[in-house]
Amino acid sequence: MGAADTPAAAAAPEGVLRWGTPAARWVLLATILGSGLAGIDATVVNVALPTIGAEFGASFAALQWVVTGYTLTLAALILLGGSLGDRYGRRRVFVVGVAWFAVASLLCGLAPNAGVLVACRAVQGVGAALLTPGSLAMLQASFAPGDRARAIGAWSGLGGVATAIGPLLGGWLVDAASWRWVFLVNVPLAAVVVLVARRHVPETHDPDAHGRVDVAGAALGAVGLAGLTYALIGAPSGASPAVVVAGSVGVAGLVSFLLVERRSAAPMLPLGIFSSRVFSAVNAVTFAVYAALGAVFLLLVVALQSVAGFSPLAAGSALLPVTVVMLLLSARAGALAQRTGPRLPLTLGPLVCAAGVLAMLRIGASASYLGDVLPAVTVFGLGLALLVAPLTSTVLAAADARHAGVASGVNNAVARAAGLLAVAVVPAVAGLTGDVYRDPAAFAAGFRTALLVCAGLLVAAAVLAAVAVPAQGTPSRRRNLRHCAVDGTPLAGAAGVPDPAAPAAP
Repeated sequence: MGAADTPAAAAAPEGVLRWGTPAARWVLLATILGSGLAGIDATVVNVALPTIGAEFGASFAALQWVVTGYTLTLAALILLGGSLGDRYGRRRVFVVGVAWFAVASLLCGLAPNAGVLVACRAVQGVGAALLTPGSLAMLQASFAPGDRARAIGAWSGLGGVATAIGPLLGGWLVDAASWRWVFLVNVPLAAVVVLVARRHVPETHDPDAHGRVDVAGAALGAVGLAGLTYALIGAPSGASPAVVVAGSVGVAGLVSFLLVERRSAAPMLPLGIFSSRVFSAVNAVTFAVYAALGAVFLLLVVALQSVAGFSPLAAGSALLPVTVVMLLLSARAGALAQRTGPRLPLTLGPLVCAAGVLAMLRIGASASYLGDVLPAVTVFGLGLALLVAPLTSTVLAAADARHAGVASGVNNAVARAAGLLAVAVVPAVAGLTGDVYRDPAAFAAGFRTALLVCAGLLVAAAVLAAVAVPAQGTPSRRRNLRHCAVDGTPLAGAAGVPDPAAPAAP
Protein backbone atom coordinates (compact mmCIF):
# COMPACT_ATOMS: atom_id res chain seq x y z
CA MET A 1 0.00 0.00 0.00
CA GLY A 2 1.52 3.34 -1.06
CA ALA A 3 1.65 6.38 1.16
CA ALA A 4 -1.07 8.09 -0.80
CA ASP A 5 -3.37 5.13 -0.10
CA THR A 6 -2.87 4.99 3.66
CA PRO A 7 -5.98 5.76 5.75
CA ALA A 8 -4.35 8.84 7.29
CA ALA A 9 -3.58 10.37 3.93
CA ALA A 10 -6.89 9.45 2.35
CA ALA A 11 -8.82 10.92 5.30
CA ALA A 12 -7.51 14.41 4.60
CA PRO A 13 -8.41 15.57 1.10
CA GLU A 14 -7.27 18.95 -0.11
CA GLY A 15 -8.41 22.02 1.79
CA VAL A 16 -10.39 20.45 4.65
CA LEU A 17 -8.05 20.11 7.63
CA ARG A 18 -9.25 22.12 10.62
CA TRP A 19 -7.04 23.81 13.19
CA GLY A 20 -6.55 21.81 16.38
CA THR A 21 -7.40 18.38 14.98
CA PRO A 22 -4.90 15.49 15.20
CA ALA A 23 -4.56 15.37 11.40
CA ALA A 24 -3.73 19.09 11.33
CA ARG A 25 -1.09 18.68 14.03
CA TRP A 26 0.66 15.97 12.03
CA VAL A 27 0.78 18.17 8.93
CA LEU A 28 2.13 21.07 10.99
CA LEU A 29 4.79 18.82 12.52
CA ALA A 30 6.00 17.62 9.12
CA THR A 31 6.11 21.05 7.50
CA ILE A 32 7.62 22.95 10.42
CA LEU A 33 10.26 20.32 11.17
CA GLY A 34 11.09 19.93 7.48
CA SER A 35 11.51 23.63 6.76
CA GLY A 36 13.29 23.98 10.10
CA LEU A 37 16.00 21.60 8.87
CA ALA A 38 16.83 23.93 5.99
CA GLY A 39 16.52 27.03 8.18
CA ILE A 40 18.81 25.68 10.89
CA ASP A 41 21.46 24.70 8.36
CA ALA A 42 21.50 28.22 6.97
CA THR A 43 22.78 29.51 10.34
CA VAL A 44 24.20 26.61 12.33
CA VAL A 45 27.28 26.02 10.19
CA ASN A 46 28.72 29.53 10.65
CA VAL A 47 29.45 28.79 14.31
CA ALA A 48 31.44 25.68 13.40
CA LEU A 49 33.63 27.32 10.75
CA PRO A 50 36.70 28.08 12.92
CA THR A 51 36.71 24.50 14.23
CA ILE A 52 36.30 23.07 10.72
CA GLY A 53 39.13 25.27 9.46
CA ALA A 54 41.42 24.18 12.29
CA GLU A 55 40.78 20.47 11.70
CA PHE A 56 41.24 20.61 7.93
CA GLY A 57 43.89 23.34 7.86
CA ALA A 58 41.58 25.18 5.48
CA SER A 59 41.95 28.73 4.19
CA PHE A 60 39.25 31.31 4.80
CA ALA A 61 38.26 30.97 1.13
CA ALA A 62 37.50 27.28 1.74
CA LEU A 63 35.37 28.23 4.73
CA GLN A 64 33.51 30.73 2.56
CA TRP A 65 32.72 27.88 0.18
CA VAL A 66 31.32 25.78 3.03
CA VAL A 67 28.69 28.51 3.35
CA THR A 68 28.25 29.50 -0.29
CA GLY A 69 28.16 25.94 -1.64
CA TYR A 70 24.85 25.44 0.19
CA THR A 71 23.42 28.87 -0.60
CA LEU A 72 24.41 28.61 -4.26
CA THR A 73 22.28 25.59 -5.14
CA LEU A 74 19.46 26.71 -2.84
CA ALA A 75 19.25 30.17 -4.44
CA ALA A 76 19.53 28.83 -7.98
CA LEU A 77 16.98 26.01 -7.65
CA ILE A 78 14.35 27.16 -5.15
CA LEU A 79 11.96 28.40 -7.85
CA LEU A 80 12.43 25.16 -9.76
CA GLY A 81 11.64 23.22 -6.58
CA GLY A 82 8.27 24.95 -6.33
CA SER A 83 7.48 24.22 -9.98
CA LEU A 84 8.31 20.55 -9.57
CA GLY A 85 5.99 20.31 -6.58
CA ASP A 86 3.14 21.89 -8.54
CA ARG A 87 3.45 19.37 -11.34
CA TYR A 88 4.46 16.13 -9.65
CA GLY A 89 2.96 16.47 -6.18
CA ARG A 90 4.02 18.75 -3.37
CA ARG A 91 4.30 16.02 -0.77
CA ARG A 92 6.27 13.81 -3.14
CA VAL A 93 8.82 16.51 -3.97
CA PHE A 94 8.96 17.56 -0.30
CA VAL A 95 9.74 14.00 0.82
CA VAL A 96 12.36 13.61 -1.90
CA GLY A 97 13.92 16.89 -0.78
CA VAL A 98 14.02 15.86 2.89
CA ALA A 99 15.54 12.47 2.06
CA TRP A 100 18.07 14.12 -0.28
CA PHE A 101 18.91 16.62 2.47
CA ALA A 102 19.44 13.81 4.98
CA VAL A 103 21.80 11.83 2.73
CA ALA A 104 23.79 14.98 1.94
CA SER A 105 23.96 15.84 5.66
CA LEU A 106 25.36 12.39 6.40
CA LEU A 107 27.99 12.87 3.72
CA CYS A 108 28.85 16.30 5.14
CA GLY A 109 29.33 14.77 8.58
CA LEU A 110 31.68 12.14 7.18
CA ALA A 111 33.66 14.48 4.90
CA PRO A 112 37.41 13.75 5.06
CA ASN A 113 38.51 17.20 3.86
CA ALA A 114 37.27 20.67 3.05
CA GLY A 115 36.80 20.01 -0.68
CA VAL A 116 34.50 17.06 -0.08
CA LEU A 117 32.59 19.04 2.55
CA VAL A 118 31.97 21.89 0.09
CA ALA A 119 30.73 19.47 -2.57
CA CYS A 120 28.38 17.80 -0.10
CA ARG A 121 27.10 21.18 1.05
CA ALA A 122 26.16 22.00 -2.55
CA VAL A 123 24.27 18.71 -2.76
CA GLN A 124 22.58 19.56 0.53
CA GLY A 125 21.38 22.86 -0.93
CA VAL A 126 19.60 20.97 -3.73
CA GLY A 127 17.59 19.08 -1.11
CA ALA A 128 16.74 22.34 0.66
CA ALA A 129 15.55 23.85 -2.64
CA LEU A 130 13.18 20.91 -3.10
CA LEU A 131 11.73 20.85 0.41
CA THR A 132 11.48 24.57 1.28
CA PRO A 133 8.72 25.68 -1.15
CA GLY A 134 6.74 22.50 -0.55
CA SER A 135 6.50 22.93 3.21
CA LEU A 136 4.35 26.07 2.97
CA ALA A 137 2.51 24.89 -0.15
CA MET A 138 1.33 21.75 1.66
CA LEU A 139 -0.03 23.82 4.54
CA GLN A 140 -1.93 26.14 2.22
CA ALA A 141 -3.39 23.27 0.22
CA SER A 142 -4.29 21.05 3.19
CA PHE A 143 -5.96 23.44 5.64
CA ALA A 144 -9.49 24.76 5.33
CA PRO A 145 -9.57 28.39 4.13
CA GLY A 146 -10.60 29.76 7.51
CA ASP A 147 -7.67 28.09 9.29
CA ARG A 148 -4.88 28.78 6.83
CA ALA A 149 -3.76 32.04 8.44
CA ARG A 150 -3.30 30.35 11.85
CA ALA A 151 -1.45 27.42 10.30
CA ILE A 152 0.89 29.68 8.33
CA GLY A 153 1.44 31.86 11.40
CA ALA A 154 2.49 28.78 13.38
CA TRP A 155 4.77 27.67 10.52
CA SER A 156 6.41 31.08 10.33
CA GLY A 157 6.80 31.61 14.07
CA LEU A 158 8.08 28.15 14.94
CA GLY A 159 10.28 28.16 11.83
CA GLY A 160 11.82 31.36 13.15
CA VAL A 161 12.44 29.68 16.49
CA ALA A 162 14.24 26.87 14.65
CA THR A 163 16.41 29.41 12.86
CA ALA A 164 17.18 31.08 16.18
CA ILE A 165 18.12 27.77 17.77
CA GLY A 166 20.55 27.02 14.93
CA PRO A 167 23.61 28.95 16.15
CA LEU A 168 22.97 27.90 19.76
CA LEU A 169 22.60 24.25 18.78
CA GLY A 170 25.68 24.44 16.59
CA GLY A 171 27.77 25.95 19.34
CA TRP A 172 26.63 23.31 21.84
CA LEU A 173 27.34 20.45 19.43
CA VAL A 174 30.80 21.77 18.60
CA ASP A 175 31.65 22.24 22.28
CA ALA A 176 30.14 18.97 23.53
CA ALA A 177 30.94 16.60 20.68
CA SER A 178 32.26 17.57 17.23
CA TRP A 179 31.45 19.91 14.37
CA ARG A 180 30.41 16.78 12.43
CA TRP A 181 27.31 16.48 14.60
CA VAL A 182 26.13 19.81 13.23
CA PHE A 183 25.31 17.78 10.10
CA LEU A 184 24.71 14.31 11.51
CA VAL A 185 21.90 15.51 13.78
CA ASN A 186 19.85 16.19 10.64
CA VAL A 187 19.60 12.50 9.75
CA PRO A 188 17.25 11.25 12.52
CA LEU A 189 15.18 14.43 12.32
CA ALA A 190 14.78 13.98 8.56
CA ALA A 191 13.72 10.36 9.08
CA VAL A 192 10.92 11.55 11.37
CA VAL A 193 9.81 14.12 8.79
CA VAL A 194 9.69 11.54 5.99
CA LEU A 195 7.72 9.10 8.12
CA VAL A 196 5.17 11.70 9.24
CA ALA A 197 4.79 13.21 5.77
CA ARG A 198 4.21 9.87 4.06
CA ARG A 199 1.65 8.75 6.63
CA HIS A 200 -0.22 11.95 7.45
CA VAL A 201 0.21 14.64 4.77
CA PRO A 202 -2.26 14.52 1.85
CA GLU A 203 -0.87 14.83 -1.66
CA THR A 204 -1.77 17.98 -3.59
CA HIS A 205 -1.01 19.34 -7.06
CA ASP A 206 -1.61 22.57 -8.91
CA PRO A 207 -4.28 21.71 -11.51
CA ASP A 208 -3.27 24.75 -13.56
CA ALA A 209 0.41 23.81 -13.76
CA HIS A 210 1.32 23.28 -17.40
CA GLY A 211 4.20 23.59 -19.81
CA ARG A 212 7.69 22.26 -19.45
CA VAL A 213 9.69 22.65 -16.28
CA ASP A 214 12.34 25.31 -16.88
CA VAL A 215 15.34 23.03 -16.37
CA ALA A 216 17.50 25.03 -18.80
CA GLY A 217 16.89 28.23 -16.86
CA ALA A 218 17.68 26.57 -13.55
CA ALA A 219 20.90 25.04 -14.91
CA LEU A 220 22.11 28.29 -16.47
CA GLY A 221 21.30 30.21 -13.30
CA ALA A 222 23.28 27.74 -11.20
CA VAL A 223 26.26 27.79 -13.60
CA GLY A 224 26.24 31.59 -13.72
CA LEU A 225 26.12 32.01 -9.95
CA ALA A 226 28.75 29.31 -9.40
CA GLY A 227 31.21 30.79 -11.89
CA LEU A 228 30.78 34.32 -10.59
CA THR A 229 31.09 33.22 -6.97
CA TYR A 230 34.24 31.22 -7.67
CA ALA A 231 35.82 34.19 -9.43
CA LEU A 232 34.91 36.61 -6.64
CA ILE A 233 36.28 34.36 -3.89
CA GLY A 234 39.45 33.56 -5.85
CA ALA A 235 40.15 37.07 -7.16
CA PRO A 236 42.03 38.32 -4.06
CA SER A 237 44.70 35.67 -4.69
CA GLY A 238 45.29 36.99 -8.20
CA ALA A 239 43.78 36.79 -11.67
CA SER A 240 44.75 33.18 -12.29
CA PRO A 241 43.49 31.41 -15.44
CA ALA A 242 40.96 29.50 -13.31
CA VAL A 243 39.56 32.75 -11.88
CA VAL A 244 39.32 34.38 -15.32
CA VAL A 245 37.65 31.32 -16.87
CA ALA A 246 35.23 30.98 -13.96
CA GLY A 247 34.30 34.65 -14.13
CA SER A 248 33.76 34.47 -17.88
CA VAL A 249 31.64 31.33 -17.57
CA GLY A 250 29.65 32.97 -14.77
CA VAL A 251 28.87 36.09 -16.77
CA ALA A 252 28.05 34.05 -19.88
CA GLY A 253 25.81 31.76 -17.83
CA LEU A 254 23.84 34.66 -16.33
CA VAL A 255 23.45 36.40 -19.70
CA SER A 256 22.27 33.12 -21.24
CA PHE A 257 19.88 32.66 -18.32
CA LEU A 258 18.25 36.02 -19.05
CA LEU A 259 17.96 35.20 -22.76
CA VAL A 260 16.38 31.82 -22.04
CA GLU A 261 13.93 33.32 -19.56
CA ARG A 262 12.94 36.02 -22.06
CA ARG A 263 12.15 33.44 -24.77
CA SER A 264 10.73 30.60 -22.67
CA ALA A 265 7.00 29.90 -22.81
CA ALA A 266 7.03 28.91 -19.11
CA PRO A 267 10.02 30.71 -17.59
CA MET A 268 11.20 30.11 -14.05
CA LEU A 269 11.71 33.89 -13.82
CA PRO A 270 9.20 35.87 -15.92
CA LEU A 271 11.16 39.03 -16.64
CA GLY A 272 8.02 41.04 -17.32
CA ILE A 273 7.40 41.22 -13.59
CA PHE A 274 10.25 43.72 -13.33
CA SER A 275 8.30 46.22 -15.44
CA SER A 276 6.92 47.51 -12.14
CA ARG A 277 9.29 50.24 -10.92
CA VAL A 278 8.29 49.64 -7.30
CA PHE A 279 8.83 45.88 -7.58
CA SER A 280 12.29 46.41 -9.04
CA ALA A 281 13.18 49.02 -6.40
CA VAL A 282 12.06 46.84 -3.48
CA ASN A 283 14.06 43.92 -4.84
CA ALA A 284 17.09 46.21 -5.05
CA VAL A 285 16.49 47.13 -1.39
CA THR A 286 16.19 43.41 -0.61
CA PHE A 287 19.49 42.71 -2.34
CA ALA A 288 21.38 45.37 -0.39
CA VAL A 289 19.84 44.42 2.96
CA TYR A 290 20.35 40.68 2.64
CA ALA A 291 23.86 41.15 1.29
CA ALA A 292 24.69 42.96 4.52
CA LEU A 293 22.91 40.26 6.54
CA GLY A 294 24.83 37.46 4.86
CA ALA A 295 28.20 39.04 5.57
CA VAL A 296 27.37 40.11 9.14
CA PHE A 297 26.05 36.74 10.24
CA LEU A 298 29.03 34.94 8.72
CA LEU A 299 31.75 37.18 10.10
CA LEU A 300 30.29 38.04 13.52
CA VAL A 301 30.32 34.49 14.90
CA VAL A 302 33.83 33.93 13.53
CA ALA A 303 35.06 37.21 15.05
CA LEU A 304 33.54 36.37 18.42
CA GLN A 305 35.57 33.15 18.49
CA SER A 306 38.77 34.21 16.70
CA VAL A 307 39.07 37.74 18.10
CA ALA A 308 37.08 37.93 21.35
CA GLY A 309 37.83 34.37 22.47
CA PHE A 310 34.21 33.26 22.86
CA SER A 311 33.51 29.54 22.87
CA PRO A 312 31.41 28.18 19.98
CA LEU A 313 28.43 27.90 22.33
CA ALA A 314 28.78 31.51 23.53
CA ALA A 315 29.23 32.78 19.97
CA GLY A 316 26.12 30.92 18.83
CA SER A 317 24.10 32.24 21.76
CA ALA A 318 25.14 35.80 21.00
CA LEU A 319 22.71 36.05 18.08
CA LEU A 320 19.60 34.89 19.94
CA PRO A 321 18.41 38.46 20.73
CA VAL A 322 18.07 39.19 17.00
CA THR A 323 15.42 36.53 16.45
CA VAL A 324 13.75 37.09 19.83
CA VAL A 325 13.23 40.76 18.98
CA MET A 326 11.89 39.83 15.54
CA LEU A 327 9.50 37.25 16.97
CA LEU A 328 8.12 39.81 19.41
CA LEU A 329 7.90 42.81 17.10
CA SER A 330 7.60 41.73 13.45
CA ALA A 331 3.80 41.45 13.53
CA ARG A 332 3.55 44.92 15.12
CA ALA A 333 5.92 46.28 12.48
CA GLY A 334 3.65 44.89 9.78
CA ALA A 335 0.67 46.61 11.38
CA LEU A 336 2.63 49.87 11.62
CA ALA A 337 3.51 49.66 7.93
CA GLN A 338 -0.18 49.30 7.10
CA ARG A 339 -0.87 52.61 8.83
CA THR A 340 2.15 54.58 7.64
CA GLY A 341 2.81 53.03 4.23
CA PRO A 342 5.97 51.13 3.26
CA ARG A 343 8.39 54.00 2.71
CA LEU A 344 8.88 54.84 6.38
CA PRO A 345 9.72 51.33 7.70
CA LEU A 346 11.78 50.47 4.60
CA THR A 347 13.83 53.61 5.20
CA LEU A 348 14.11 53.48 8.99
CA GLY A 349 14.67 49.72 9.19
CA PRO A 350 17.97 49.66 7.26
CA LEU A 351 19.19 52.76 9.11
CA VAL A 352 18.56 51.14 12.50
CA CYS A 353 20.29 47.97 11.24
CA ALA A 354 23.25 50.11 10.14
CA ALA A 355 23.43 51.61 13.64
CA GLY A 356 23.56 48.10 15.07
CA VAL A 357 26.32 47.11 12.66
CA LEU A 358 28.36 50.19 13.56
CA ALA A 359 27.92 49.32 17.25
CA MET A 360 29.61 46.00 16.46
CA LEU A 361 32.81 47.95 15.83
CA ARG A 362 33.28 47.79 19.61
CA ILE A 363 33.78 44.02 19.41
CA GLY A 364 37.47 43.33 19.86
CA ALA A 365 39.90 41.25 21.86
CA SER A 366 38.50 42.39 25.21
CA ALA A 367 34.84 42.48 24.21
CA SER A 368 32.21 41.50 26.76
CA TYR A 369 28.82 40.10 25.85
CA LEU A 370 26.72 42.45 28.00
CA GLY A 371 28.67 45.61 27.27
CA ASP A 372 29.61 45.19 23.61
CA VAL A 373 27.70 42.38 21.89
CA LEU A 374 24.20 42.50 23.38
CA PRO A 375 23.49 46.19 22.66
CA ALA A 376 24.69 45.86 19.07
CA VAL A 377 22.72 42.73 18.18
CA THR A 378 19.60 44.08 19.92
CA VAL A 379 19.65 47.28 17.86
CA PHE A 380 20.31 45.19 14.75
CA GLY A 381 17.30 43.01 15.57
CA LEU A 382 15.10 46.08 16.06
CA GLY A 383 16.02 47.26 12.57
CA LEU A 384 15.20 43.88 11.06
CA ALA A 385 11.87 43.77 12.90
CA LEU A 386 10.98 47.14 11.35
CA LEU A 387 12.05 45.99 7.90
CA VAL A 388 11.29 42.36 7.04
CA ALA A 389 7.48 42.16 7.11
CA PRO A 390 6.93 45.48 5.25
CA LEU A 391 9.55 44.44 2.69
CA THR A 392 7.64 41.30 1.79
CA SER A 393 4.26 43.03 1.87
CA THR A 394 5.49 45.72 -0.50
CA VAL A 395 6.93 43.19 -2.95
CA LEU A 396 3.60 41.36 -3.10
CA ALA A 397 1.64 44.61 -3.45
CA ALA A 398 3.86 45.80 -6.31
CA ALA A 399 3.03 42.80 -8.51
CA ASP A 400 -0.21 41.94 -10.27
CA ALA A 401 -2.44 39.63 -8.24
CA ARG A 402 -1.87 36.79 -10.69
CA HIS A 403 1.91 37.11 -10.16
CA ALA A 404 1.84 37.20 -6.33
CA GLY A 405 3.39 33.75 -6.06
CA VAL A 406 6.15 34.49 -8.53
CA ALA A 407 6.80 37.87 -6.91
CA SER A 408 7.43 36.37 -3.48
CA GLY A 409 9.53 33.56 -4.93
CA VAL A 410 11.67 36.01 -6.89
CA ASN A 411 12.15 38.16 -3.80
CA ASN A 412 13.25 35.12 -1.80
CA ALA A 413 15.71 34.09 -4.51
CA VAL A 414 17.08 37.67 -4.67
CA ALA A 415 17.65 37.61 -0.90
CA ARG A 416 19.54 34.31 -1.03
CA ALA A 417 21.61 35.34 -4.06
CA ALA A 418 22.53 38.56 -2.27
CA GLY A 419 23.80 36.62 0.73
CA LEU A 420 25.70 34.28 -1.56
CA LEU A 421 27.52 37.07 -3.38
CA ALA A 422 28.17 39.07 -0.22
CA VAL A 423 29.86 36.12 1.46
CA ALA A 424 32.13 35.97 -1.59
CA VAL A 425 32.81 39.70 -1.99
CA VAL A 426 32.79 41.41 1.42
CA PRO A 427 35.56 39.30 3.03
CA ALA A 428 37.74 39.87 -0.03
CA VAL A 429 37.18 43.63 0.09
CA ALA A 430 38.02 43.60 3.81
CA GLY A 431 41.23 41.61 3.32
CA LEU A 432 39.89 38.49 5.05
CA THR A 433 41.74 35.94 2.96
CA GLY A 434 44.15 33.05 3.43
CA ASP A 435 44.64 32.03 7.06
CA VAL A 436 43.68 35.41 8.50
CA TYR A 437 41.03 33.92 10.80
CA ARG A 438 43.89 32.34 12.79
CA ASP A 439 45.41 35.78 13.46
CA PRO A 440 43.14 37.67 15.92
CA ALA A 441 44.61 41.11 15.25
CA ALA A 442 44.47 40.75 11.46
CA PHE A 443 40.95 39.35 11.54
CA ALA A 444 39.80 42.16 13.86
CA ALA A 445 41.07 44.77 11.38
CA GLY A 446 39.35 43.07 8.45
CA PHE A 447 36.17 42.56 10.47
CA ARG A 448 35.94 46.28 11.15
CA THR A 449 36.34 47.04 7.45
CA ALA A 450 33.66 44.50 6.59
CA LEU A 451 31.27 46.07 9.11
CA LEU A 452 31.75 49.47 7.47
CA VAL A 453 30.98 47.93 4.06
CA CYS A 454 27.83 46.29 5.46
CA ALA A 455 26.72 49.54 7.12
CA GLY A 456 27.21 51.27 3.75
CA LEU A 457 25.00 48.68 2.04
CA LEU A 458 22.27 49.25 4.61
CA VAL A 459 22.45 53.02 4.23
CA ALA A 460 22.25 52.61 0.45
CA ALA A 461 19.14 50.44 0.91
CA ALA A 462 17.57 53.16 3.07
CA VAL A 463 18.30 55.88 0.51
CA LEU A 464 16.87 53.76 -2.31
CA ALA A 465 13.72 53.07 -0.29
CA ALA A 466 13.29 56.76 0.53
CA VAL A 467 13.57 57.69 -3.14
CA ALA A 468 11.85 54.84 -4.99
CA VAL A 469 9.27 53.30 -2.64
CA PRO A 470 5.86 55.01 -2.48
CA ALA A 471 4.76 56.58 0.78
CA GLN A 472 1.51 54.61 0.67
CA GLY A 473 0.94 51.10 -0.62
CA THR A 474 -2.09 49.74 -2.41
CA PRO A 475 -4.70 49.20 0.32
CA SER A 476 -6.28 46.21 -1.37
CA ARG A 477 -2.99 44.40 -1.68
CA ARG A 478 -1.34 45.11 1.71
CA ARG A 479 -0.11 42.10 3.63
CA ASN A 480 0.62 41.84 7.33
CA LEU A 481 3.07 38.97 7.28
CA ARG A 482 4.87 37.71 10.33
CA HIS A 483 8.31 36.32 9.73
CA CYS A 484 11.51 36.16 11.68
CA ALA A 485 14.03 34.11 9.72
CA VAL A 486 17.11 35.99 8.61
CA ASP A 487 18.42 33.81 5.80
CA GLY A 488 15.73 34.61 3.25
CA THR A 489 12.44 36.45 2.85
CA PRO A 490 9.18 34.59 3.49
CA LEU A 491 8.13 32.14 0.83
CA ALA A 492 4.52 33.24 0.88
CA GLY A 493 3.39 32.56 -2.61
CA ALA A 494 6.77 31.42 -3.92
CA ALA A 495 6.68 29.44 -7.12
CA GLY A 496 4.40 26.61 -6.23
CA VAL A 497 3.35 28.25 -2.95
CA PRO A 498 -0.09 29.87 -2.87
CA ASP A 499 -0.30 33.35 -1.40
CA PRO A 500 -1.54 33.03 2.20
CA ALA A 501 -3.18 36.44 2.07
CA ALA A 502 -5.04 35.80 -1.14
CA PRO A 503 -8.79 35.12 -0.99
CA ALA A 504 -9.65 31.46 -0.80
CA ALA A 505 -11.18 29.85 -3.83
CA PRO A 506 -14.91 29.19 -3.44
